[in-house]
Amino acid sequence: MEQARIGVIGGSGLYQMPEMEESHPVSVETPFGAPSDPFRVGRLRGVSVAFLARHGEGHRILPGEINFRANIFAFKRLGVERILSVSAVGSLREEIAPLDVVVPDQFIDRTRGRASTFFGDGVVAHISFADPTCSELAHVLADACRRTGAKVHEGGAYLCMEGPAFSTRAESHLYRSWGAAVIGMTNLQEAKLAREAEICYATLALATDYDCWHEDEDPVTVEVVVGRLRQNAATAQRAIAEAAVSLPAQRSCPCATALKNAILTDPERIPEATRRRLEPILGRYLPTG
Repeated sequence: MEQARIGVIGGSGLYQMPEMEESHPVSVETPFGAPSDPFRVGRLRGVSVAFLARHGEGHRILPGEINFRANIFAFKRLGVERILSVSAVGSLREEIAPLDVVVPDQFIDRTRGRASTFFGDGVVAHISFADPTCSELAHVLADACRRTGAKVHEGGAYLCMEGPAFSTRAESHLYRSWGAAVIGMTNLQEAKLAREAEICYATLALATDYDCWHEDEDPVTVEVVVGRLRQNAATAQRAIAEAAVSLPAQRSCPCATALKNAILTDPERIPEATRRRLEPILGRYLPTG
């Protein structure tokens, strides 16, 4: 299987990385079904990168329909150790204006029934998720954004809602009262699964609107979201390229060993079919022979 060091997930409005060289499609099979699209694997300023359009080519997959497990498992099979995620979000704070960039460090889950773990079917594991993003990766990403000239807010909670409809005004005010910084529909499951797969994860959240709480702004629409995200697409691509070349070759963060003390099941009791399915994730922790 072809390998890449860094994974990039493109959200609404970011469906490709034009700066990637030697880019070519790579299809990856997973035990959880098909990823959102074939990956584009190539080199970004000399660094091997695998790019995936979260919603598929032509933006045809709803947030609740995304096969998050297949997407993250495929990154793992490609050898990816760090994922940079790009997403459109609504701002829940006055100081985070449309076209600002946020690098969240927390999540609040308001989704319903989405698959967000690789485990089950005879194996139990409980990862630590108090700090759901990789602080080292997030800091590099925030610094990279600053070097592009973007206005960056480092830290804050990303509230992940179910969608696909946008918030009601009552919901938007409720989320503001909880202290959330931005609102989106996709990143929580990615972060959980990346942690289980021992992949570092950080989000580049591009503010496109004030959701619907702001009295001086019109309620969010698709036209507003896509139009403003396109304005930020160039910033996002430059920031990702800057971050890719700034990352150290070796990881020193806890993400790399997130499963070390998380697996509760007696290895002898894990079904063979489950072992085989999760070998890229569990293999290093299970005895062989």
